[in-house]
Amino acid sequence: MNRNYPEIFEQLMDFFQKLPGVGEKSAERMALATLKMPTEEVEMAGTVLIKAKKTLHPCPVCGNLTDMDACSVCTDPSRNQNLICVVEDYKSVFAFEKAQNYRGVYHVLNGLISPMDGTSVDDINLHSLIERVQSLEKPEIVLALKSSIEGETTTLYIKKIFEGKDVTISRLSYGLPLGAEIDYLDTTTLDKAIEDRKQISE
Repeated sequence: MNRNYPEIFEQLMDFFQKLPGVGEKSAERMALATLKMPTEEVEMAGTVLIKAKKTLHPCPVCGNLTDMDACSVCTDPSRNQNLICVVEDYKSVFAFEKAQNYRGVYHVLNGLISPMDGTSVDDINLHSLIERVQSLEKPEIVLALKSSIEGETTTLYIKKIFEGKDVTISRLSYGLPLGAEIDYLDTTTLDKAIEDRKQISE
């Protein structure tokens, strides 16, 4: 870090560099832009950050991000509760909701099984998925996980859990870019992938 910066300016840059994808140059630009903002807007930003940190939490039903007792998807009576789209994180939920055509519900794993990274079955939100599915009649699980080793490992594990049970397990149609992050895909691609989803054979 350039020691010619005032100390408080360095601290501001350090804060911005904690954000994903923000390097030193970007942090410098963001810090300078912040200084040009009206004091009222900076104070409002600080208030929003603190409020978001205190009030946002995982939905106890599906794991989606919410500031309510349960998220807006789980509490929407028009959604098909028997159709559960399983995703890695809530960024993927945001992506599907932007497409606006999926009318089922979600289950956020908050991670993928990855022995190399020390992430086991117990480290992701999987047990609550089992409980949800057991309470439903002939549900369908749509696995919307990225096509990586971790995604495939998690997919196979979930398939094994529900083998022999009256549960349909499908996955997004192939044609998605290898290793693609769901939240980076355009809405048309997501729509087509879920519309053309394929049942995973026994």
